[in-house]
Amino acid sequence: MSRIENHIILGDLEEAREVRITVDGKEISAREGEPILAALLAAGIKVQNISAKKHEPRGYFCGIGRCTNCVMTVNGDPNVRTCITPVEDGMRIETQDGLGKWEGSK
Repeated sequence: MSRIENHIILGDLEEAREVRITVDGKEISAREGEPILAALLAAGIKVQNISAKKHEPRGYFCGIGRCTNCVMTVNGDPNVRTCITPVEDGMRIETQDGLGKWEGSK
């Protein structure tokens, strides 16, 4: 997949520093400050979590932080809405299984 470089309403994609993030153990490139979800989609990653109730893959839905379809574990914190959380260099992002677990919890 690729990024939208020019949007009919939002205009041209602004320049940003390229950074590296780790998603499920795989390092990918991202643009600093873009939503995590945008980086994931640009890398072809469509599943963000596995639903707690039906144990099915979930991904992008609303894109504005209102639902919980895009929640992932970010730097050990579960339930982070990736559609509104900006990328930072070195982030560790993991597909969340169900409700997620805090690092160190049993």
